[in-house]
Amino acid sequence: MCGIVGAAARRDIVPVLIEGLRRLEYRGYDSCGVAVLNGGTLGRVRSVARVADLAQQASSQQIAAETGIAHTRWATHGAPLTQNAHPMVSRGEIALVHNGIIENYEELRAGLIAQGYVFESQTDTEVIAHLVHSFYAGDLFDAVRRAAKRLTGAYAIAVMTQREPHCVVGARAGSPLVVGVGDGEMFLASDALALAGTTERIAYLEEGDVAEIRLDGYRVLDASDRAAAREVRIVKAGTGTVELGPYRHFMQKEIFEQPQAVAETLESLGEVTPALFGEAAAEALPRVKSVLVLACGTSYYAGLTAKYWIESLARVPVQVEIASEYRYRDSVPDPDALVVVVSQSGETADTLAALRHARALGQPNTLAICNVATSAMMRETRFAFLTHAGVEVGVASTKAFTTQLVALFLLAMTLAKLRGRLSSGEEQDQIRRLRHLPTALAAALALEPQVMAWSERFAAKDHALFLGRGLHYPIALEGALKLKEISYIHAEAYPAGELKHGPLALVTAEMPVVTVAPNDALLEKLKSNMQEVRARGGELYVLTDAGTNIRSSEGVHVIRLPEYYGSLSPILQVVPLQLLAYHTALARGTDVDKPRNLAKSVTVE
Repeated sequence: MCGIVGAAARRDIVPVLIEGLRRLEYRGYDSCGVAVLNGGTLGRVRSVARVADLAQQASSQQIAAETGIAHTRWATHGAPLTQNAHPMVSRGEIALVHNGIIENYEELRAGLIAQGYVFESQTDTEVIAHLVHSFYAGDLFDAVRRAAKRLTGAYAIAVMTQREPHCVVGARAGSPLVVGVGDGEMFLASDALALAGTTERIAYLEEGDVAEIRLDGYRVLDASDRAAAREVRIVKAGTGTVELGPYRHFMQKEIFEQPQAVAETLESLGEVTPALFGEAAAEALPRVKSVLVLACGTSYYAGLTAKYWIESLARVPVQVEIASEYRYRDSVPDPDALVVVVSQSGETADTLAALRHARALGQPNTLAICNVATSAMMRETRFAFLTHAGVEVGVASTKAFTTQLVALFLLAMTLAKLRGRLSSGEEQDQIRRLRHLPTALAAALALEPQVMAWSERFAAKDHALFLGRGLHYPIALEGALKLKEISYIHAEAYPAGELKHGPLALVTAEMPVVTVAPNDALLEKLKSNMQEVRARGGELYVLTDAGTNIRSSEGVHVIRLPEYYGSLSPILQVVPLQLLAYHTALARGTDVDKPRNLAKSVTVE
């Protein structure tokens, strides 16, 4: 999705900015632009075509400069028009580019209009530019620092002003930003890949950082306004997309990229509409009478979660099938069904075969939810939703799963709206909750130290039981899968009400029982199931929410998420379970990113 490149040097940096944007084109975008500072004058070129067009414009206008910022944008707030393309400029003095979504932009916009600022775009980004300008009193770094504290949401920004040559300031929260260190020149970028061929020395900014680059170096303040040192690492040219950065394993990196991945998946969301799934969807989706989800592994559990959402919100019956089983049985086709195939890679052989079988049975309405735009699955379905999780290296899927859930929830909302079951007010409420997800996910990730304490106990175990009810039963399944995939601990998941129908026989003090216990309508029922475990000497590990009265005690270990997130809570609840699997595997010394016997993309049946 969106990409950022910035530079301060003693040479013409326009070619560096343009090449950086070219390297970020894989993210997808619908406009691009560059702003430069030359002789105290701020210049800007923008295009709603490709980066090649931007390069041609810059060349024809003979733009050259030693300070500049550049951007590729995927439209969120406002259509892909030139006036909505980045960089945004405030009062001819400050230029800014931005990745992410600002949740409180309407409130900030109203306040800035009251101060006399005039808006030329429909973007949330222009709000940030004017906000920085409103704080500017000769020190850009301080103005950005103060403005960042007013922002709610996920963002990475790069800012410059005509009054401070050879200076670019960046800030990040929920979206990535790196500093590139050169010889007498410095760079900012949203991805180290953008700087490949320019510098291999990369410093990864952390959550809440504000950074200033100048010719002689850079400085960073952390979220508490304290000076911070960020280690400079060597990132070899061309490998930026798969660099570990500050993480020990790709799985850990990808778990912590989930706020960014969700934000980027939601970037094109303005309203709930069939167009989210392709131009032809507006005609077909209103006629859908049922939904058939075909998937494997983690994607199958995403489908099971979607069944609850779609049937509850849209009142459309849903079948979820393991793709490898579907085409080997006599099924009853429904020509009015929407066949949804879910896959990270879009090349999963079983799911592709199931898709083709479904079409052969006379079910033409097919939708792919996938993370790879060029995959076979995206090409072979009538409709498509591209998740923007980015490259996922770890075999055990994490950010691909959460972005699949986001896509499936949007599908549930779309079907509900088409059937008159989603009012305008409810739609806006859900959109606000979706846009807040990156922030909520960051809060869930902050529970990592508590999860690490659990993992020390799990590392010595050979078996584990996971329990959930209703909407959270599939999340229990996913938690068990993650644990078995990378730690090699045998783990099973059950609906908690099924305990007394067999699984309770397995419960002993040596069988840890993980319980997903959100503050929902089934909580009291779940508490009774938990008592059944304790009565048999079982050790409970309870993942719950604020507002429940579940407390830690002997044999009961509790981790509490800071908020209950309603129907979207499965997206948050899965994060501690991913962390539990990761840290347990770490403690057991297994190969986290490449677990035995498994492959990332399963292209054989």
